[in-house]
Amino acid sequence: MIKVGEVLVSDDIKEVEFVCHLEMCKGACCVEGDLGAPLEEEELPIMNEILEKVKPYLTPDGLKAIEVQGTYILDEDGDYSTPTIGGKECAYSHYDDKGVLKCGIEQANLDGKISFRKPISCHLYPIRITKNKKGFEAVNYHQWSICSAACSFGKSLQVPLYKFLKDPLVRKYGVPWYNELVEKIEG
Repeated sequence: MIKVGEVLVSDDIKEVEFVCHLEMCKGACCVEGDLGAPLEEEELPIMNEILEKVKPYLTPDGLKAIEVQGTYILDEDGDYSTPTIGGKECAYSHYDDKGVLKCGIEQANLDGKISFRKPISCHLYPIRITKNKKGFEAVNYHQWSICSAACSFGKSLQVPLYKFLKDPLVRKYGVPWYNELVEKIEG
């Protein structure tokens, strides 16, 4: 483990090589799993604020899921996440013309309609952040078979996870924190 400020970072972050390969996985991380994308409490009002501008990027089924479930849900563990369509894909997703599942929130951001990129849990994936009762956060690599193409691609390009996820790590913790992480890994 690497300690950066009050954050514990798994050694996997420096050792695993990873680059998303959407053409291969087709956005499976937006479909697979038990729930939608985890949301932080400070993201909840944002989900309400952006809905009208994101609607044109969503499918009729996604819109219906949001209408029925709300812009986010609270699960049995007390955690918030995005609603899903029939317990499968995220309600904020849509398929592009190549059959790749894409994020409607991110597309609205790329088109300049909203400033919010997408939930930080999605931006950071395959990193998952857990919080303990003492306020410490742990940054861990979530190994999942659906990302095997991303691991192979990352290995062929020799891109470690902490470099691939520089932007979301900076978004989450800031530039000084990221620079300290790099120094501790490469130092």
